[in-house]
Amino acid sequence: MKTDRLQTRLGYRFKDLGLLQQALTHRSHSTPHNERLEFLGDSILNFIIAAELYRRFTRLREGELSRLRASLVREQRLHDIAVRIELGDYLRLGEGELKSGGFRRPSILADSLEAVIGAVYLDGGFEAAQNVVMTLYQPLLDTLDPAVTADKDPKTLLQEWLQSRKHPLPQYNVIATHGAAHDQRFEVECLIPALGIRTVGSGTSRRLAEQEAARRAHEALNGA
Repeated sequence: MKTDRLQTRLGYRFKDLGLLQQALTHRSHSTPHNERLEFLGDSILNFIIAAELYRRFTRLREGELSRLRASLVREQRLHDIAVRIELGDYLRLGEGELKSGGFRRPSILADSLEAVIGAVYLDGGFEAAQNVVMTLYQPLLDTLDPAVTADKDPKTLLQEWLQSRKHPLPQYNVIATHGAAHDQRFEVECLIPALGIRTVGSGTSRRLAEQEAARRAHEALNGA
């Protein structure tokens, strides 16, 4: 598999391409797969983002910093970054995941991006991982508004937007569930019929799926 373009987008060239291949290998495909690298990458990402927020926002309290970090490392944010660098084109998935569109699934893309960060750390050390994370997150960090992001979740932001303009509140409906009982994923739609808005979010709980659907509706209303 040719990964030159992906490495360019990451801003990092691997010395051991086997690590990158493992990071891109889903457990449905073969072993070694990327779950251990995902575990490592998740911890490294959280630390790097926490340190950057601490440096940038010197007046924010601990709780505000925690909420801001959570907004930046959540699944959908990772998924959006993975889509931007076309990570799905490089994933190694089993036949079943390929047929079901696993290369587009937010959870798989988010987990794989974390695995790539873990692989960079093992291949090049902490500074290399930090450089990659900053390359991926720079556009988000440069436009970050802590007054909004740290204090209000997407459902609250959407509700306030609608109420301020005298529109009815959105309706949330579960439209699908996937996976076994211990590993379920929910798909929820957010409907605002008066404005012709319908968005769909997914997550490991109904609450997270609703938040994601609300985020997409809020962005649609604001022309994002």
